[in-house]
Amino acid sequence: MIKLGSKVHDLGKALMTPISVIAAAGIFLGLAAALQNPAVTGEAFTQMKTLQLVIGFIRQVSGALFANLPLFFAVATAMGLANAEKATAAFSAVIGFVGLHVGVNYSLLAQGITPETITVAKLMAKGMTESDAMIYAAEFTNTLGIFTYNMSVLGGVLVGLITMWLHNRFYTIVLPTAVAFFGGRRFVPIITILVLPIVGVLMSLVWPTIAMGIQWIGELIGRTGEIGTFIYATSERLLIPTGLHHIINETVRFTPIGGVTTVDNQSIVGALNIFNAALANPGMIPDAVTQQATRFLAQGKIPVMMFGLPAAALAMYHCARPEHKGRVKALMLAGALASFTTGITEPLEFCFIFVSPVLYILHAALTGLSFVLMQMLHVMIGNVQGGAIDFLIFGVLGGSKTHWWYPLILGVIYAPVYYFSFRWVILRMQIKTPGREDENDAEERAKPAQGTGEKTKNIIIGLGGEGNITAVDCCFTRLRVKVKDMAQVQDGTLMKTGAAGVKRITDTDVHVIYGPQVEQVANLVKAELSGIA
Repeated sequence: MIKLGSKVHDLGKALMTPISVIAAAGIFLGLAAALQNPAVTGEAFTQMKTLQLVIGFIRQVSGALFANLPLFFAVATAMGLANAEKATAAFSAVIGFVGLHVGVNYSLLAQGITPETITVAKLMAKGMTESDAMIYAAEFTNTLGIFTYNMSVLGGVLVGLITMWLHNRFYTIVLPTAVAFFGGRRFVPIITILVLPIVGVLMSLVWPTIAMGIQWIGELIGRTGEIGTFIYATSERLLIPTGLHHIINETVRFTPIGGVTTVDNQSIVGALNIFNAALANPGMIPDAVTQQATRFLAQGKIPVMMFGLPAAALAMYHCARPEHKGRVKALMLAGALASFTTGITEPLEFCFIFVSPVLYILHAALTGLSFVLMQMLHVMIGNVQGGAIDFLIFGVLGGSKTHWWYPLILGVIYAPVYYFSFRWVILRMQIKTPGREDENDAEERAKPAQGTGEKTKNIIIGLGGEGNITAVDCCFTRLRVKVKDMAQVQDGTLMKTGAAGVKRITDTDVHVIYGPQVEQVANLVKAELSGIA
């Protein structure tokens, strides 16, 4: 069970690589869409042919990234979970991805299912209603030019997981002398291309049942309307400490649970895919469809990330003891700026979610309510972060159809709600938020900041020393470390290095929250460990 939990968290970490890329690509796509919109830039600007060609090129490149997300997820999963020789795992995942879909394609053709037989017109001629025909046709797509089932990123993750297992099992294999050249890492792509097409054939037989299950969940969320939205958004916040919120996010963003539509006879699956397809193909997706997709995206986060959490940071600062306000001010200001501008909230959230279940649940519920209100007010702002960048690019520059003023109005309401509720709970329940810790802990944290080299050494000491560390990596805000003995991890030492929190995930996995600068921290720790070695 522990090993399984570790692998789940490793998977969440691996998925952050393509997510970070598509978040940036989404910003470029949103800017390009705004710059090609006469309602935003004016007719004269849109008539500048050379400039519009450049903008159109950016739009095409960004759109192509979203069109190939399943492949990216396959590569990221295999590479992120491979024990060693990660480049070989990534290469094998590409081969396996093609092999899987060739297997599916062969099986479909053997069943007499071709692109010509699943057109809406042909299906209606066989007696299907138009809606049923569209739903059935949406189960298929062209992936890298291969006619196959539309498994979206789930298919990519499946390929990545199988490739990872084959890689970790065989990358050190020793073959007989006559064929020794094909042993070791060279054997991994060979065994992958043998196994994945067979998996593709098997998947073609079970995928229709899986697709029906996903469709049922999607219809349930659709039927429950605002209740389904509230459950999703609240659950996503509650899962933050575990790191598993990435899993629920990817589910709504890239599977039929987040919605299904069609553009140029191609099925678009998932909330984020639908939103980006709407940006890339203006006028081809009805606004009502896009609004149903964006209820899972950035719009519900904006009032919380831009207004609510910064107000909570102010409340925590005001509740700190006078002698500690200086250090708390720096911590809260950095966290509030990260939340406001980029929607990265963990530096602030980890200041209270471990010390106060009441504040944690309150924050999650208010986030769920924000998502529901944005849905009810027909807001249409997509992407994934929810900070000022998303608000400006996908809201304000998107024009009046996005109803961008409603998040601002709710944000103005949320700021005092967060401030006074957090302040009341902290003072009433004596919550140990930053600056209110026990005196000994506060004195330790208030010691002068150390140089980069000394800080890095203290991080390693806090993790139990170099002999206790087996792997170091990071995501957006967390230093993710595998250790041999969790008992040797020293929370106090890590907190003195500037960490916002320490979370033990499994008996061998610990996350240390450093905020947006975590990648620099990870690189310094890796470099220090290499020097020690």
